[in-house]
Amino acid sequence: MARNNIPYGNRSQRRAAAQGAGGVDMAAIMQQAKKMQADLESAQEKAKHLEASASAGGGMVKATVSGDLQLKELTIDPEALDPEDVELLQDMIIACVNDALNAASDAANQEVSSATGLGGLGGDDPLSALGLGGLF
Repeated sequence: MARNNIPYGNRSQRRAAAQGAGGVDMAAIMQQAKKMQADLESAQEKAKHLEASASAGGGMVKATVSGDLQLKELTIDPEALDPEDVELLQDMIIACVNDALNAASDAANQEVSSATGLGGLGGDDPLSALGLGGLF
């Protein structure tokens, strides 16, 4: 008689039943997924503490952003303050902050990718990064 669709029998029969269709070891996949999840959470926490900086206007505006994309510091050189040209200062601030945000995002993504090995999920066979290439 079978319990939970896994027949009683010798060890190799039970192992074959646990592997499922195509010889895929579901327990190993679940174990690997749990490890990847823990690695991902660790990398995300580490990425929060990264910082990236950028500048604009020849260094007249500087911004520092954390890995969780929070603006940590914004410095404006007093020489950049021209009441006659406020738009230029606004443009420099926007460019600087956007550059810092992009750099911080790239650094955080790199941290997560290197920790999890999931850097190439956008390719032709995204499951191959998980060791499941060719299943579908």
